[in-house]
Amino acid sequence: MLSQIVPIDVRTPEQVAEISWFDDIIGGDTQHLGVLDTQRRSSFKHCAAIARNAEQLGFTNILLPTAYTVGQDVLTFAAGIAPQTDRINLLTAIRTGEIHPPMLARAIASLDHMLEGRLVLNIINSDLPGLRENPDLRYLRCQETIEILKQAWTQDRIDYDGEIYQFHMPADPVKPYQQNGGPLLYFGGTSEGSRQVCAKHCDVFLTWPESEESIYATMQDMTARAAEHGRKIDFGLRIHVIVRETEAEARAYARKLMSKFDEKKAAEIRARGEDSRSLGVLRQDELRETADEDGYTEDILWTHIGKVFSGCGSGLVGSPEQIIAKLNRYMQMGIRAFIFSGFPLMEESEHFARLVLPHLPNVSLSKLQGRIPESEPSTPLTHAVLQ
Repeated sequence: MLSQIVPIDVRTPEQVAEISWFDDIIGGDTQHLGVLDTQRRSSFKHCAAIARNAEQLGFTNILLPTAYTVGQDVLTFAAGIAPQTDRINLLTAIRTGEIHPPMLARAIASLDHMLEGRLVLNIINSDLPGLRENPDLRYLRCQETIEILKQAWTQDRIDYDGEIYQFHMPADPVKPYQQNGGPLLYFGGTSEGSRQVCAKHCDVFLTWPESEESIYATMQDMTARAAEHGRKIDFGLRIHVIVRETEAEARAYARKLMSKFDEKKAAEIRARGEDSRSLGVLRQDELRETADEDGYTEDILWTHIGKVFSGCGSGLVGSPEQIIAKLNRYMQMGIRAFIFSGFPLMEESEHFARLVLPHLPNVSLSKLQGRIPESEPSTPLTHAVLQ
């Protein structure tokens, strides 16, 4: 662990925790890792219930991921769930390149109006489904798409001459509900090209679990890159969680999750993700190599999830006191946004909401930054403690 934490100059200086939950619109919800759970297959009914439940439990955001697997199209699902929710923000993943940029700008603006500003975007810069693409092409396409979206949201016209896209057209049809620059942009990616795109254009840099030293080094690097463009960014962590009244109970449940693990089936599940070959996934694999025989590193960081899923491969496993202490360290490092998930999603969200969520300074970064009007008093901006 880090021996000393020097504050990083982040976009949101308050020590807060924007707490998000994860929805299963791309499949994977299960009682046992590596086992297809027919009772929890991705469907609109099941995923809508997860989102409504997360709102009732008090989560600020619900992440709607995107992938070409079983499950739902992310924009279609977001539009469908919009009238079923009142308070929770939809953190909606958008893979650049899938939709013609002016039409994407209009679709996002329309969704933002449906949600009355409860829209946040997670920009995805992966290969398009079915393709193995040149990384430089992906980074360029991602950057140009973001630049076109911002023109569409903030200017009277889209006047853009890029290497991939050239547009000269009115921007009237694509004005979002959020007039202060449009929805916040979250972005994750470890590679050099991804870091450059985020530092120049996005608001929150997302990382997967790594050692504290590794995460902190990335945050320092990204802060310096953003400063080169005259910007500040926030940081977020996408991570799984198992919390129970005691550490022993939490670890027992982790063992239960792995009790039907099959190496061959797990490899098939990992391989279907578009991110399965990414640098970020390789770093998740490296973290797992530092763990003990039960999969633990840094005391409560459990790495066995990465044996089944590419992408986010680790989670916090412990008592409420242990989880909160770890989150406090992350917040001291400068992390402001947390996107949690657990297995199964519905049940684990209830454990987290009961044992941890009431003790965190849970606020919306969009509200803090003036993107979404305050409709009700925010949680006080206090240090997270177990009361």
